Amino acid sequence: MKLSLIIPVLDEAGNIGMLLHALQPLRQRGHEVIVIDGGSDDDTVIIATPLCDHCLTSSPGRAVQMQAGASAACGDVLWFLHADSSIPAQADAIISRALIHSDWGGFRVRLSGEQGLLRVVEQLMNVRSALTGILTGDQGIFIQRSLFEQVGGFRTLPLMEDIDLSTRLKQVMRPAFADSVLGTSSRRWETRGTVRTIVRMWILRLAFYIGVPARYLANHYV
Repeated sequence: MKLSLIIPVLDEAGNIGMLLHALQPLRQRGHEVIVIDGGSDDDTVIIATPLCDHCLTSSPGRAVQMQAGASAACGDVLWFLHADSSIPAQADAIISRALIHSDWGGFRVRLSGEQGLLRVVEQLMNVRSALTGILTGDQGIFIQRSLFEQVGGFRTLPLMEDIDLSTRLKQVMRPAFADSVLGTSSRRWETRGTVRTIVRMWILRLAFYIGVPARYLANHYV
């Protein structure tokens, strides 16, 4: 198994270096790291370039950037990560074990903050994904390349591209869950307010589920 790790970035100079340094052991084991910049105004590209196999540029938007990364990838398994992720040790072996059970999947999440309410948030996220089979980008979605191509990859959406992809993947098979957690930044909840962010995100997801176009929902995203 060869992983292609695909990381969309935009003004992530404060985070991307830490993640890419953590990914160097994977590169040494033959896996590929691709960073796709959406037009950063900071030093993201300067930091990323020496620490990845390819640092590409594209139009901004996670869906567009991740699709560009997938098109450039040569691995047989695609692993989509956010720049503020914190990966477990031996992540390649963890993903390989998960893929025994399904051709796609993700991790349970652990938020970085220490607030007690954040423990509730992460548990709700993990329970929701286990019950629904719908994963979000925070969970580090990994997919056999053949299945990714079979379902058509990422659609050009300004929002909910991860839920849209998960929905199509789930129609083929349910996801597997890695036997480890993936760390992700809690900055969104801490900056905008934990309860407010929870309520807003659930409303947006419900609206998307009942058919409200993502281009309208993007105006209300936090």
